[in-house]
Amino acid sequence: MSGHRRKRLAGLVARRILIFALLAMVLQIAMVFTRYWLDDEELGHILVERETEAIATSVHRVAGVLTLDPGAPVLSRYVGDIDDWDDAGHADDDEAAVGHLPPATFVRIRDGDGRTIYSNCGEECEEHFLPPPGNAPDFWQRAIEPGKPLSVAGGRAFVIEGERVLIDVAVLHDPGNFLGSILAYEMIDHMLVPMGLVLALTIGASILSIGAALRPVSAAARAADALDPRSPKALSIDAAMPQEIAGLVEAINRLFARMAEIISAQKVFSAAVAHEIRTPLAVLRLELDRIAGPRARQAEADIERLLHILEQLTALARLDVVDEAAFIRTDLAALAADVVADMAPLVIDRGATIAYEGDGPVMVRLVPSLIQNIVRNLIENSLKHAGRGVDVVVAVGEDGSLAVSDNGSGFVPGEVRGEFGRVKASGSLGLGLTIVERIAKLHGATLSIQSAPGEGTCARIVFVRS
Repeated sequence: MSGHRRKRLAGLVARRILIFALLAMVLQIAMVFTRYWLDDEELGHILVERETEAIATSVHRVAGVLTLDPGAPVLSRYVGDIDDWDDAGHADDDEAAVGHLPPATFVRIRDGDGRTIYSNCGEECEEHFLPPPGNAPDFWQRAIEPGKPLSVAGGRAFVIEGERVLIDVAVLHDPGNFLGSILAYEMIDHMLVPMGLVLALTIGASILSIGAALRPVSAAARAADALDPRSPKALSIDAAMPQEIAGLVEAINRLFARMAEIISAQKVFSAAVAHEIRTPLAVLRLELDRIAGPRARQAEADIERLLHILEQLTALARLDVVDEAAFIRTDLAALAADVVADMAPLVIDRGATIAYEGDGPVMVRLVPSLIQNIVRNLIENSLKHAGRGVDVVVAVGEDGSLAVSDNGSGFVPGEVRGEFGRVKASGSLGLGLTIVERIAKLHGATLSIQSAPGEGTCARIVFVRS
């Protein structure tokens, strides 16, 4: 797995939906804004509807008479703002002269009999509003001046507490920025809110749908990660899996089938190497025993090295074909002590000493023959690299640890140690330690090596207690 944190597919899709939705909203807002901005009649219609409706909510019956609430917030917008205009209706300066009329807003409220309930205008009402006929229309509108800022007049009839009420408004050059509030209201109420809800539902539905669709993939990934290559089992295909995911699972099953064939071929190879090569070498060594002379002894030594390398290569190849049934609950302490006893004559013959340290049985689930191989390899490494006179100690701890240490010359970790297929500084293939690493990994154990020049070496493997 790579070091950086991978992004989730649901998050990527949600971000892309959000980006394109925002672009669509911007384009839609621009289109709606352009449409309203170019249609003065529609803007005036919306202004008259909104303002008359806001005023109507402040009209109530008090003591049997319809009255406008004097504290209604809407009234603050209907005060003639003519500070920059003289009594004759002319601008005091050029900056104020944005039209033929001073900026102002007027309102008049009448009942069904024509009685004025409220008005903030005098002659302006007669100039801009319709006369009070008995059959006034339910809605009327006309442009006072074309263009921007808005200059429009209109009225609307309401039934308030059982009585018909006529409300007229006039806006001259939009001093209260009615146009801005109308556009903002249309954008928010008719665009941003609905599209925001749709966007939230779309992203939520996408995340849920992707999560549901990928849930079988996650389950298949966990199942594949738990599979043992030595005894692979086909991944099950859920009936709810989409076709594309089922195809992926089938491809993984075919891959494991090919792996099983490769492992079977490795078993055949390992058996062939063990029988076809090792047996002739053993016969050749017996024949050399009958020949006197230093050259025969040198040939015997070469064959011994060749047999040792062959055994290590064979052991390395067999690690990939270990059956799960080979793992049994074993006393690690007794196993290590037996290997020390078997290796003692060889160690003493090479001028070294060996000792075992441990208290009582330590039960671990392992493959006994492989752990014996580990102990032998580590002891042989100490003898090979530490030289004569070295003291080797094999210790088993109650925590499931196995340690092989010596008091030899030590080394700088990484400089002396070789990997499979590479030649060490000593000239031999670094297979022993590679085998130890592979066996430890096969058992789920952790391997650590501590060494320093002049301080000896300690290889420690910690197994999981069973």
